[in-house]
Amino acid sequence: MYKIGIISDTHGLLRPEVLEHLRGCEVILHGGDINQQKILDELNQIAPVYVVRGNNDKEWAADMPETLSLELYGLHFFMVHNKKMFPKDTAGIDILIYGHSHKYEENYVGRQLFLNPGSCGPRRFTQPITMAVLEIEEDASFRVKKIEIPHQALRAEKEGDSDKEKIPANIKQIILCVIKDTDRGKSVKEIAGKYGISKDLAEQICRLYLTHPGVTADGIMTKMGL
Repeated sequence: MYKIGIISDTHGLLRPEVLEHLRGCEVILHGGDINQQKILDELNQIAPVYVVRGNNDKEWAADMPETLSLELYGLHFFMVHNKKMFPKDTAGIDILIYGHSHKYEENYVGRQLFLNPGSCGPRRFTQPITMAVLEIEEDASFRVKKIEIPHQALRAEKEGDSDKEKIPANIKQIILCVIKDTDRGKSVKEIAGKYGISKDLAEQICRLYLTHPGVTADGIMTKMGL
């Protein structure tokens, strides 16, 4: 049996849990919005990586293909970041991989599989953190394993912890500081510690800033529902 790790929308963050699930995979497929070359460098230490360029992959990814067609273990794959770019004629393709929406989707049309592994990078609001592992048998039959990475806030709720993080009164100032430190290449962990906020909140601010070029602090607050 062969295993293929399928991820997308990491947006500069590789969670330890994701890396653990990818270990043991023969190949890794990434559906775009990587954000940094170091993400691919780290993934390539685990297994060969096939990747397509996402809308947030800028100048550093100029030579990266927007679509990719490949054969692996008897199956024909087609990869693209945004499913709007799927070819009109998908005959002969077994599995179509995409990302962009951050929502896990696993749909069969006849014998074809359309698979969005969701996002395993910074969490977008309350959406789950997901990825997939494809298991392929010698006869090219396959099955998909959806993997959901437990989120710290979700674990607390399951354990009966009713304490909710309060948004700091100076949230706009914090957002402005987080933007500056993100531009300086600071990590989410460093930012969270520096300003005394949770890693989850720091991740959310960084995620909104990186995925909405030109967004202001007020814009981020609006998207956070504040």
